[in-house]
Amino acid sequence: MSKIFVIDTNKKPLNPIHPAQARQFLKNGKAAIFRRFPFTIILKSAATPETTVKPLRIKIDPGAKQTGISIINDTTGEVTFASELKHRGFAIRDALTSRKQLRRSRRNRKTRYRKPRFLNRKRSKGLLAPSLQSRIDNIITWVERYRKFAPIQAISLELVRFDMQLMRNPDIEGKEYQQGTLAGYETREYLLEKWNRQCAYCGAKDIPLQIEHIKPRAKGGSNSITNLTLSCEKCNIKKGTKDIKEFLKKKPDVLAKILKQVKQPLADAAAVNTTRFALLEALKKTGLPVETGSGGLTKFNRNQQQLEKTHWLDAACVGVSTPKLIIKGIKPLIITATGHGSRQACGTDKYGFPSRYVPRFKFVKGFQTGDIVKAEVKTGKKVGIYTGRIAVRSTGSFNISTAKGLVQGINFKFCKAIHKKDGYGYSY
Repeated sequence: MSKIFVIDTNKKPLNPIHPAQARQFLKNGKAAIFRRFPFTIILKSAATPETTVKPLRIKIDPGAKQTGISIINDTTGEVTFASELKHRGFAIRDALTSRKQLRRSRRNRKTRYRKPRFLNRKRSKGLLAPSLQSRIDNIITWVERYRKFAPIQAISLELVRFDMQLMRNPDIEGKEYQQGTLAGYETREYLLEKWNRQCAYCGAKDIPLQIEHIKPRAKGGSNSITNLTLSCEKCNIKKGTKDIKEFLKKKPDVLAKILKQVKQPLADAAAVNTTRFALLEALKKTGLPVETGSGGLTKFNRNQQQLEKTHWLDAACVGVSTPKLIIKGIKPLIITATGHGSRQACGTDKYGFPSRYVPRFKFVKGFQTGDIVKAEVKTGKKVGIYTGRIAVRSTGSFNISTAKGLVQGINFKFCKAIHKKDGYGYSY
């Protein structure tokens, strides 16, 4: 099972412990709950000098939509904790696009002339788009949080999704991992991603796929990644050494789709590749040693240990330091980046005109929308215990989103905050 984080009374991280041991500490009054997500307890005494704290390694598999994070004990190979972080990069992109369209619409109307303001849009060197920067910020935020609760002494990062140099030249020398059993893993993984893990010709899924040359080798086709696709055995045999235009002359739509997709890079991979070195530099600033590895190596490690493909297991397999993993009933924490709300002074309708004004003060009776609370209602029509996120009202009557649905009209006097809003949603 996922271990429970422990800190002493001086907030120094100690060795994570089994949930049963944590329950015993809480029951005996030796500790208190410090944080709900990730669940952390704080001891009511300081660690003694004899306490041995075992160093841990945090492993990161960054993605465009989700990032896998695992905390590993390098010595024993035990997976101590795992989480999957869902980014909101595409939501930010869509919000910025919407704002841009509204502004453009206003500028194009026949309204009074407004002189241009001073140049307040100057870009700093190395600036990333907000949708990309948010991914880096999310990961750094959680690396720093985990460092507060666990004795993390090293970082492993999947730096490149695919080793393009190895794919172009399989005989490249200089690193042992590029020879022998790993050869071909980079190419195959790239093709699986690019062609959606299905036959390019008939669309068959969930069957063994073969690497196929679009322009046959017999007619001068190369082994370049731009000349490769995936095919089922039936289509591969049927195509043989035919030219693709001849083979698909009765399927012009499929032909056009393949020829177009051959030239396109991976959209998600482009987002990851754009941020990879900025993320690496940000992680180096933590002062911890950072190990890097490729996506092909991650898959090789995962297949060697016969593990299923999930984001957190991919993270556990990042880098050459990966030991024989011990995984016992790990239930990853699902972290969803939700943001902190809007800074708009007022909302707009679809034409860009003001439609509603946002309250200046977001706190009501010490609570704000997004807090996770536990409400024990002992009187009235809604007697019961409710746990979930609240939406505050200025009247002090809140709505609580629970696992069973929305509960409206709960007075703030019945509510007790168990996790303050921090820009993330949590689930298992």
